[in-house]
Amino acid sequence: MPRTSSKSGTPGDAPQRFQRRDRLKKRYEFRQAQLRGRRIHTPHFLIVVLPNALHNTRLGITVTKKVGTAVQRNRIKRVVREVFRRNRGLFPPSHDLVFIAKRGATDIDYGGLLRELHRAANRMQAEAPR
Repeated sequence: MPRTSSKSGTPGDAPQRFQRRDRLKKRYEFRQAQLRGRRIHTPHFLIVVLPNALHNTRLGITVTKKVGTAVQRNRIKRVVREVFRRNRGLFPPSHDLVFIAKRGATDIDYGGLLRELHRAANRMQAEAPR
């Protein structure tokens, strides 16, 4: 089945791509969030939330070698990006988010992460500094 481009969707659809502007790319952006942001613990992740001056929410993912093999680490990152891409309403607007994977994160799948984030969403919205 051929892929559909974002232009061929229905007229009211918002684009769901994970674009370059949606990412934390520089080391200093990660460090700034980790030093000044609020921390939210979930069973598989530590989520750091920091407001930014931009008009969009950006995502950064950190998975150390202690978590698993390269294949497992890349899978964790893909799942987190996919949940972020499809469920932007769960995350506070105009914030930087850094997901730091814990050791048990190799066991998580899309549905499990989505349930985990639904439980953490209220804390993210409430604890997100304004």
